[in-house]
Amino acid sequence: VQLQACGGGLVQAGGSLRLSCAASERTFSTYAMGWFRQAPGKEREFVAVISWGGGSTYYTDSVKGRFTISRDNAKNTVYLQMNSLKPEDTAVYYCTADDRKYSVGRYYETGDMDYWGKGTQVTVSS
Repeated sequence: VQLQACGGGLVQAGGSLRLSCAASERTFSTYAMGWFRQAPGKEREFVAVISWGGGSTYYTDSVKGRFTISRDNAKNTVYLQMNSLKPEDTAVYYCTADDRKYSVGRYYETGDMDYWGKGTQVTVSS
């Protein structure tokens, strides 16, 4: 599975960005999709995941109520709508995919997803 994320950029605190990730896989609808991020000097961090059917989502606490993950299976695309951005959201954001049918909670707990795309930089200025 090839994943191509886009939509990153520079935004002021309080602003919004929408990340998109297009997948090459024809069976995209069978994959759980996720977003992770890594800030300079910090470990990689889980952000959000959506189940293969789109019925279940999971967010890390720091983004709940501000970020929304969604998917369009007809377009083989997953989105991350980021609102009320904070400087601490600054990071490289990575799109991920996995077809092992784990629960969304397990993806959060383990951070274990099979496929990773190249990241897109999000910078939030104060």
